[in-house]
Amino acid sequence: MTRTAPADSSALEKAERPRRSFGQVWDRYGILIVLLAMVALMAVIAPNFWSLSNGFNVARAVSINAVLAAGMTLVILTGGIDLSVGSVIGVAGVTSVLLWNGGAPALVAVLGGILVGAAAGLLNGLLVAYLALPAFIVTLGALTYLRGTAYALTDGQPLIAKGDLGFRLLGNGNIAAIPSPVVVMVITYLAVWFVLERTTFGRHIYAVGGNVEAARLAGIKVKRVLLKVYLLAGLTAGLAGVMFAARVESGQPRAGEGYELDAIAAVVLGGTSLFGGRGRIHGTFVGALIIGVLSNGLVLMNVPFFTQLIIKGAVIIVAVGLDSLKNWRSG
Repeated sequence: MTRTAPADSSALEKAERPRRSFGQVWDRYGILIVLLAMVALMAVIAPNFWSLSNGFNVARAVSINAVLAAGMTLVILTGGIDLSVGSVIGVAGVTSVLLWNGGAPALVAVLGGILVGAAAGLLNGLLVAYLALPAFIVTLGALTYLRGTAYALTDGQPLIAKGDLGFRLLGNGNIAAIPSPVVVMVITYLAVWFVLERTTFGRHIYAVGGNVEAARLAGIKVKRVLLKVYLLAGLTAGLAGVMFAARVESGQPRAGEGYELDAIAAVVLGGTSLFGGRGRIHGTFVGALIIGVLSNGLVLMNVPFFTQLIIKGAVIIVAVGLDSLKNWRSG
């Protein structure tokens, strides 16, 4: 009687191992591929893109939007939205320069700007979580009254810092040859990554965004989670506002106009779903880099400002459309 040779175990393992479809590979690495392709394209179209000075400019510009987008990620992961963060940049920056001009130490001026942002986020969170008001309406209203506050504090004029701005390092300095805003950005992302990946609060954020009723039945205090994410979004927006003021060495009441759209675009481009419950902070970081590279490349190519707005708007629509398609495919 003939005996059949046993099948090669490694061959069986390879046969049984599920193959990744193109869609799965794209979902995981697509955003990185887009970034590399955009960098290569800009390098060809605009030779100055690779210069060291331009690299520093891109890094400094990206850092403010990236910090803003880090806080926005937390809100969107719960299925919410925060349209007020651009106005928070304006009022936080103005507050920090007002404190400095009033004789406050640099640390107090910085903390004052950040706390103003946190207070705005806290109010948003209270209205959304405890009064059950729609996040879109609450933060749209905040966008308006916070911008008005920035104008009222400065009489509608830029507020120039007296002498050398004590916290200008946050916007213009270097730490060990690395632009200091980039250092602040990296620290912010490490902190948010730790919160999302290594804490119970982070797991609760994903649970609330995935299914708010199931999260409530599981004993998660949904209102408290929502309050905290809006508070943190306001805090990071306040930090971004102080960084902006440090960069231009003045309090600009118009600072941050439209920045909320760049932040949302970075979050959605990075793979975080506008429906909540799905996304990673490293994706937001890559999304912010894409927005920064795109903006810088358009400037180097002398594209008119209004055309830049059209292109950015199209990018946001495409990103949201792809997110909706992904949710439709997943059922």
